[in-house]
Amino acid sequence: MDRYELRRLDYSLTEDHKDLQAAYRQFFKTHCDIEAVRAAEPAGFDKSLWERLCGMGATTMGLPESVGGDGATLVDLTLVAEEIGRSLAPVPWIDHVVAARLLARLGALESAEIVAGTQLVVLDPQQVAPTGTRLIPAGSIADHILVRDGEDIVRLGFSTRPAKVDNIGKLPMAWVDPGAADTRVVLASGAGALAEYQRALDEWRLLTASALVGLVEETMTIAAEFSKTRYTLGVPISTLQGISHPLANIAITVQGGRGLARRAAWFLDNEPDERPELGPSAFVFMAEGAAKAATI
Repeated sequence: MDRYELRRLDYSLTEDHKDLQAAYRQFFKTHCDIEAVRAAEPAGFDKSLWERLCGMGATTMGLPESVGGDGATLVDLTLVAEEIGRSLAPVPWIDHVVAARLLARLGALESAEIVAGTQLVVLDPQQVAPTGTRLIPAGSIADHILVRDGEDIVRLGFSTRPAKVDNIGKLPMAWVDPGAADTRVVLASGAGALAEYQRALDEWRLLTASALVGLVEETMTIAAEFSKTRYTLGVPISTLQGISHPLANIAITVQGGRGLARRAAWFLDNEPDERPELGPSAFVFMAEGAAKAATI
């Protein structure tokens, strides 16, 4: 059997993959406990954690070697995203990495600061490009913001960053008006540029799906441990169908979402035109699953 055909069916991790994920899991366990997450809620961003994460090479790993990166695959990136979600890490890693990869594909990644993560670049992740002001998930902390304007891909800069919008997820969201930008640089134009932006949107969705896999799995772990120690009528509540069945459903969601995200990542890297629906499907599946897990 052709190795690519085999890989279409087998998404088990290699030892290198397992070591990579274990390293980042330990990193976040050490540097991103729940107290650190809560302390970062006002800004939605932990600068110290971000600097440590950049020191791990997290911002360069997904970039091509030609721009100073390590050439990691999207499957590698899903493993890091999963650990970010598991720890609720208040860092814009997904937004920055996806936007930096887009700049690299457009031949516009000329800033060593962006490569290193000392300057943050993010993008507008909405599927349909809006006109005028739009809500950007990491807009209040970004140094550069990439948006679509007709057939142009534009980089915006603001001398004063947009104000953070309060939100239930405590993200560094901000309303961004492209017309109010202090700098506006057209990076690329035409169908090819828009296709690269669409790929960036697909990457953003599948990495966000992977982060939600980690979040939901950690939710399940906490709930399962709690159910083992709480008793009612002399028996653990974990033995009750009203508890055990929802937990089983969450476990199915985690395994299904994880497989779907890794499958989407492999296809986007190796056969991007073959299964374009996988990334958005993983995103929708895990967004719905995360909402259910949060109410268990």
